[in-house]
Amino acid sequence: MTAGNLQRSHTPVIDALATAVVVLDSSLTVAQVNPAAEDLLGISTRRAVGRDWSTLLGPQSELLALTEKVSDTQSPLSRSELRLQTADGKLLVVDCRISRIEDDRFLIELHDASARLHFNREVALLTQQQVGRDIGRQLAHEIRNPLAGLRGAAQLLQRAVDDGLATHTQIIIDEADRLSALVGNMLGPQQPSRRDALNVHEPLQHVTGLLRGEAPSGIAIVEDYDPSLPRLSLDRDQVIQVLLNLGRNALQAMGESGQLTLRTRAENGLVLRGIRHRLVARIDFEDTGSGVPEALRESLFYPLVTSRSDGTGLGLALAQELVGRHDGLIRLQQAAAPTIFSVYLPGNGND
Repeated sequence: MTAGNLQRSHTPVIDALATAVVVLDSSLTVAQVNPAAEDLLGISTRRAVGRDWSTLLGPQSELLALTEKVSDTQSPLSRSELRLQTADGKLLVVDCRISRIEDDRFLIELHDASARLHFNREVALLTQQQVGRDIGRQLAHEIRNPLAGLRGAAQLLQRAVDDGLATHTQIIIDEADRLSALVGNMLGPQQPSRRDALNVHEPLQHVTGLLRGEAPSGIAIVEDYDPSLPRLSLDRDQVIQVLLNLGRNALQAMGESGQLTLRTRAENGLVLRGIRHRLVARIDFEDTGSGVPEALRESLFYPLVTSRSDGTGLGLALAQELVGRHDGLIRLQQAAAPTIFSVYLPGNGND
């Protein structure tokens, strides 16, 4: 069988693969690119075939160096999480295997590892956030009892002192109340979720009404809703608390002027917290404020993390926990302006 016949005999099989496959001839010239590789590498078969492999990857590419090594040693090589820049400038992380096949040609298999890396990173981040919340709760429990004793002692003392000193005992009581409220926020809701079948637009429109009342006159609030979203099993009060927190954060980020866009969309086959869901409702809060400082982006959902001098840093941590009770997730989709926070709430079905 000639090389041409051999290539033609394999073409239908290679083209049908979901794995990205590139075939090179003995001089490392591209002989074949399957549709999956066209999509991954951002280049058409017409543009790729006949070109030197190095012109598609660049002379400093690690994938090119591995290909040349296989050409020299004739031994297959595999690498995980290899960084690759495509022809259209996109940066990818891929798993690859390079092997020699018939007629001194080379088969390169590429698997996009970006989704796996994103998933692993998200799981690690959620685990760290949960550890942070658990530590916060433990501290809150340790503080709550002596704080109550401190307040009670101040009240007793207030009754025994004259009016001139009562002002000072009142300061102790007021500060104890403030700390008690902070401790309560750190502990989070103590009641189990009470869920009903709701369309997410109902609590969202309730929150929108509240935000319109709070927003400065220079801020426009735009609604962009997907009417096809089905009912979800939701705790209305908890969802309102989450949405109101995100909305108020957006208003504070913009100051006196800007635009807040509230957007809903349906997502299919999305993986949240390790589970693939058939349908997920996505709620976006997009604001034209100053963006999220780079130093806070990794720790944004940890307790006590805030960029505001008057903030407690508990709002986003609590919001993430409440959404987690619905098996959902909050993500910072875009940190630079326009900033986008997305709330993902899954439907009942999963795969």
